[in-house]
Amino acid sequence: MNTNNFKLFVFGIIGGMLPISAYLMFSEQPTRNIQDSVIGGTRNPYARTAAFTGPESGLSFVEASQNSINSVVHVTTKVVQTSFQRDLFQEFFYGPGAGGKEYKQYGSGSGSGVIVSADGYIVTNNHVIENASEIEVILNDNSKYAAKLIGADPSTDIAVLKIEGFGFQPIALGNSDDLQIGEWVLAVGNPFNLTSTVTAGIVSAKARNINILAERADASIVPIESFIQTDAAVNPGNSGGALVNTRGELVGINTAIASQTGSYAGYSFAVPVNLVQKVMADLIDYGVVQRGFMGVQISDITQELKETNDLPNTKGVFVASVIEGGSAEDAKVKQGDVILKIGTKEVNSTAALQEEIGKRRPGDKVSLTVREKDGSEVVKELVLKNKDGQTKLITKEEISKNQALGATFTELTSKEKKELNITYGVKISSLNAGKLKSIGLAEGMIIIKLNNESVESVEQLTTKLNGVNKGVLLEVLTESGKKEYYGFGI
Repeated sequence: MNTNNFKLFVFGIIGGMLPISAYLMFSEQPTRNIQDSVIGGTRNPYARTAAFTGPESGLSFVEASQNSINSVVHVTTKVVQTSFQRDLFQEFFYGPGAGGKEYKQYGSGSGSGVIVSADGYIVTNNHVIENASEIEVILNDNSKYAAKLIGADPSTDIAVLKIEGFGFQPIALGNSDDLQIGEWVLAVGNPFNLTSTVTAGIVSAKARNINILAERADASIVPIESFIQTDAAVNPGNSGGALVNTRGELVGINTAIASQTGSYAGYSFAVPVNLVQKVMADLIDYGVVQRGFMGVQISDITQELKETNDLPNTKGVFVASVIEGGSAEDAKVKQGDVILKIGTKEVNSTAALQEEIGKRRPGDKVSLTVREKDGSEVVKELVLKNKDGQTKLITKEEISKNQALGATFTELTSKEKKELNITYGVKISSLNAGKLKSIGLAEGMIIIKLNNESVESVEQLTTKLNGVNKGVLLEVLTESGKKEYYGFGI
């Protein structure tokens, strides 16, 4: 091979290798993750790609589902609104109520519930059973039971039912305080009248206040909203159903969805099980919730509030005012203080603080870590009081003297009797889910007669209502002074 031919051969080899080398060089570059770049496309050499970790295995969800579906029930309700049309001609001859006719309007509703004891106690939402005249529970094996309402709490939207029998499968209770944002959870319920249905998601946030309970309740109810927010798909039929962790332990009761349409649209909310446990125990033991109050008005610390009050940061909860004679005043808490901790737990929102106090009863001692106006942090001990300013619990016997069929009654004052031109009767001071609410009675109404017998005292009325086993006709005065009649059967 002469010199010229050799040079051409070498150059040919080199020329062929250049494009191959270029191809290999660029093709070996690692693929750039979107996490490694900022929006402008400039590479960030310090960016780290977080590995996504799903559930350890599909078995985790299978076990959690199997541990919970037989504890979740379908709740159906029948609503009967009763009106009474008077017969004035018959009343003229035979007395009030004679010859009148009842007219009934029928409706229905449904939701979910969770078995919490082997002897048939079930937790659900107050709004699922509100106004119900009859409640029926359908288990996951399609067996049906008539349910009795034990008690309801509109402040947390929790109610407790009871079915008769033994050997029911209760759900294991978890600890909602240990629940972490980003943790996997399952929503178990009976949407759309199906048997137990399971959906999965993660915990998106804790201690959420979405003001939904304030919209549902009347002015006399103090709502406690500190929801667990999750992106597990929850629809209206899931109300009262279970939010469980990957071990199948109950961590919340599904209560609400964030939606403009009434169907699932991204986020759902559950009452934390630690709060549910306290409410549930009170309703079973007493029929009402023994609720403690701090005696303060509080607000979240926004940037504007921080600057206005010269606060060092936005941590804690701001004390806007202190109620005279309340627990906080007794403990020397002052307007302008910032509550940083309840016990050892930090609280950075009104919802989180309300949840912590909501777990406690009147008479319970609470340690508050407070930052005062001068910046010093002190621990103050207070004893919670009930709404009447008492620290002792009300006994079940005392409660039963003033309550019946979901209503609480108070004696009329002399002034009220004079204004209404009556000498007897008792007032409905509060009204929760139960028979009296289901027939259309309302707070402020005055019951003057039961089955044509004058009502002289609260104890007389509650004794008769709690012991009645036949039809009842109530003669009632509305707040405007109009006389109406309401009837129902037991």
